[in-house]
Amino acid sequence: MNRGFYTIMAAQFFSSLADNALLIAAIALLTSMHAPAWMTPLLKLFFVLSYVLLAAFVGAFADALPKGRVMFITNLIKIGGCMMMFLSVHPLLAYAVVGFGAAAYSPAKYGILTELLPPEKLVAANGWIEGLTVASIILGTVMGGALINDHVSQSLLSFDLPLVDTGIDTRIEAALTVIMFAYLVAAIFNLRIPDTGARYAHQERNPIRLIVDFAGCFKTLWKDRLGQISLSVTTLFWGAGATLQFIVLKWAEKSLNMPLDKAAILQGVVAVGVAGGAVAAARFVPLKKSLSVMPLGVIMGVVVIAMTMVHSAYTAYPLLVLIGALSGYFVVPMNALLQHRGHVLMSAGHSIAVQNFNENLSVLTMLVLYAFMVKVNLDINIVIVMFGLFVAGTMLAVMRRHAANQRERDSLHLIGEHKH
Repeated sequence: MNRGFYTIMAAQFFSSLADNALLIAAIALLTSMHAPAWMTPLLKLFFVLSYVLLAAFVGAFADALPKGRVMFITNLIKIGGCMMMFLSVHPLLAYAVVGFGAAAYSPAKYGILTELLPPEKLVAANGWIEGLTVASIILGTVMGGALINDHVSQSLLSFDLPLVDTGIDTRIEAALTVIMFAYLVAAIFNLRIPDTGARYAHQERNPIRLIVDFAGCFKTLWKDRLGQISLSVTTLFWGAGATLQFIVLKWAEKSLNMPLDKAAILQGVVAVGVAGGAVAAARFVPLKKSLSVMPLGVIMGVVVIAMTMVHSAYTAYPLLVLIGALSGYFVVPMNALLQHRGHVLMSAGHSIAVQNFNENLSVLTMLVLYAFMVKVNLDINIVIVMFGLFVAGTMLAVMRRHAANQRERDSLHLIGEHKH
């Protein structure tokens, strides 16, 4: 990998670190406001709403400018959302602004990989990007939990600048200040990302034409025999992963009797497994063999159900690491295959925008369903069983579809071809 790739990794690490720490801080802020329990999963819903609503536009934006510059601009938007929360704007609205920045950031972040690297390096690149992203999820979640801890927040609040009134008087404000600093570090790395030299045809600015263009890209990717399978898997994974974040928090509270700052660490435990699985996939699964990992998705769904039988933190840790490892190992090759097909069939930014639209529509749908289950006080063990069966069943259906596609016409030889 060249130096530019490592700069992208550093920028992604700090930006994702801040995103995940901010989620925990926002949950704590809602708790301090005595907001109803069903509002907590809506934080993620408001975050990903922009991925769906702006999908037709962010791809064109990512392809209109050098991707490093796009990442810098969108990172500033995230800082603005964090500042809004600091200024007492409702957490749902402020986190939605951060989501707006993230939605525009994503096509540039992943699209630049296809510009920078040849197809045969995409699985390895995705493995390292996902591994590092997961490391940032671990540290960001733990950092968020630590920042809202009374002892840590008191230490932060004890710092004082002579003759300067910082206006930082609460533990949430202290946490938000540290998180904004992480976003600033990411912005500095964004400025160091090299220009790959890739230039695309003039991007449309007319909203109607952008939507029509996006619809065409959407149909192209879903009609492609390889694209539809990889897109189905990643769509399921991101919807399930976002929901699992909140399921783990509720499960830790009900089954393990953990407070929020301790339960946040369990999210990090899952992320440790995802990082290990992602790095292993980068090492052992070439792009040509990416579709062979699909059965692991079925196994992951079944293993999730085992959470209902765990009531001890010592047993919970290895189980959550296993769930994370299975998901990391099967999603990284599928993500690389999807990026590859998107790059071959259309431009980098547009293909990632289509991917984001589908994946985050899945996140929205599953989070709304989960919020409804919380609102009607459905037992968390019933929720976990339904969740595990849904993941396993959907993966089986995708595998059957792939088998039917291959019986009709072999398309595996298309994996690894270069853009026409």
